[in-house]
Amino acid sequence: MNQEVRNLEPKQLWNKFADLNAVPRPSKKEEKVIAFMMDFGKKLGLETIKDHVGNVIIKKPATVGMENRKTIVMQSHLDMVHQKNNDTVFDFDNQGIEMYVDGDWVRAKGTTLGADNGLGVATIMAILESTDIPHPAIEALFTIDEETGMTGAMGLQGGMLEGEILLNLDTEEDDEIDIGCAGGVDVTATRTYNTEEVPENAVGYTITVKGLSGGHSGMDIHKGLGNANKIMNRLLFDGFENFGLQIAEINGGSLRNAIPRESVAKVIISDIFKEAFHTEIQESISDIKTEFKTTEPKLEILIEETPLPDSVMELGVQEGLLRAIYAAHNGVYRMSPDFEDLVETSNNIAKITVKNGEISVQCLTRSSVESSKFDLANSLRSAFELFGAEVTFSGSYPGWTPNAKSEILDVLVPIYEKQNGSKPNVVACHAGLECGILGTNYPDMDMISFGPTIKGAHSPDERASISSAQKYWKFILEILQNIPLK
Repeated sequence: MNQEVRNLEPKQLWNKFADLNAVPRPSKKEEKVIAFMMDFGKKLGLETIKDHVGNVIIKKPATVGMENRKTIVMQSHLDMVHQKNNDTVFDFDNQGIEMYVDGDWVRAKGTTLGADNGLGVATIMAILESTDIPHPAIEALFTIDEETGMTGAMGLQGGMLEGEILLNLDTEEDDEIDIGCAGGVDVTATRTYNTEEVPENAVGYTITVKGLSGGHSGMDIHKGLGNANKIMNRLLFDGFENFGLQIAEINGGSLRNAIPRESVAKVIISDIFKEAFHTEIQESISDIKTEFKTTEPKLEILIEETPLPDSVMELGVQEGLLRAIYAAHNGVYRMSPDFEDLVETSNNIAKITVKNGEISVQCLTRSSVESSKFDLANSLRSAFELFGAEVTFSGSYPGWTPNAKSEILDVLVPIYEKQNGSKPNVVACHAGLECGILGTNYPDMDMISFGPTIKGAHSPDERASISSAQKYWKFILEILQNIPLK
């Protein structure tokens, strides 16, 4: 199956991507891919370094005739988001991604593909390995843990790199050149609760929300997609208000940077409300599916009678939790007044867990404006603290301020126009690129970000365009030949 991918053009790129995708590399578990990359660099006879956090740097001298060009840093991250469909059996810690070709797309069987940011990594690997691609001196920077904390970029020390220009290969529309991005902060609310015995004459149910599109909590946040946690909370709130529903467990979402696609809750109601509860929840399900019929045509909401749980939440804490989640903002908070159609600030209520006396609500708040980021984070904190939760902010990282006078931007734009007969979209994005963080220790480095078209990142629908990869490969080869002189 992966051999079909290896036969695609450009073979240098797709073969390196297949090599990389054979190595397990979930975020925070990059030991295998770090070892793989260290071995790759050393086998090429190139200077290969692992820094104190696990970033890998491979240095390659300029090809003949390119020695008078500025040294460039080519940068991508090694880790990938690990998401799979519920009915897919897959071990991200030990299995390589199973890929297949579907028309113009490369996809994975029931899991994320890892094109984010594996195609960037594979690009750099192909250029490092090449013997016939002209290029200036290269410092290849492979960072770790971009998806769940930016740990690699944050840990990279000043003085490790000498390059004057950074090419970040981590954007997902091939007609875009990025010159700015959003920063982010993790907002986490936790508290404990007492459990209560299940009352007599109760009926147990499992409510399941599934079939949502999910997607990137930055790049897709403006699309009006369903958030499984918010939809589930709506059902639980109505059940509690009208029928005294009590919660035993909630398990919704998985990763902060992925819009939650699924949520499962175990609940009880008194059997005297059974018929009315069924009638009303079906009406609610119908209303919700109607609201989302355009953006979420595959949405399913199931309610099944199941055995009674061992215990349920105390009612006071349950009511506070449901009201707090209802009040907590999810989605776009503010659009940028400076860049057309750019989301400035947003929040993703990413993961909710209620079980065994413990509550955890995990959010990712993003913004290209630092003050607005913390304005929204404090709004969330207030909602959760009102029901007695402890709220922490962690993993804060800065955005990347656009530089319209970038020298490397002046190189990329005319090359794109010449190759494609149209101007690229020069934009700032709402995703969290590593450029802003890297810029704290390398403030004079000129940075730019671009990449091939990837759709559905951070979800099992992730797919990479074959024709776009060919367009992108041609683009990067000419960029390498036109790096400015020293």
